[in-house]
Amino acid sequence: MTDLLANTEFMTTDLSDAHGGLSYLATDYQDFGGTMRFHGPAKTLVTFEDNTKLRAAVEQPGEGRVLVVDGGGSMNCALFGGNLAKLAADNGWAGIIIHGCVRDRAELAGEALGIKALASHPKKSQKRDLGSYDVSLQFSGVTIHSGDWIYADEDGVLVSDRQLSL
Repeated sequence: MTDLLANTEFMTTDLSDAHGGLSYLATDYQDFGGTMRFHGPAKTLVTFEDNTKLRAAVEQPGEGRVLVVDGGGSMNCALFGGNLAKLAADNGWAGIIIHGCVRDRAELAGEALGIKALASHPKKSQKRDLGSYDVSLQFSGVTIHSGDWIYADEDGVLVSDRQLSL
């Protein structure tokens, strides 16, 4: 079995050409992390303007997964910043995709972690312990389930219901 976890040199364009049945996030996402190419099985989280559950997730072993957060596309505050990026990188998360905002751009860029989000915002989120894990997310024209495979690079984000090989 060809395992892309051992190959960080994949390109989403090649995967797109070689495989059918893929979904693609809208092109609105910017790169903020120190790693441009990342992939792994998704862990999903839905929350709105509250990063309590996001912090709890990245405090756990990531095991090469990608945390996909539906923050409702909010542009009112950041859900993810430098302290959480360090936790995520230290705990083995491959990447974070946020349908919302991040902050601490310079710190994010210094972490060995893939981070994609809609924008940056200086305001921190609230702490109300709201959100749900492992739910089906629908945003940017795609449905993402926990366990789907995420492949992200400079060209965009692919979602597959299975692990892909070249």
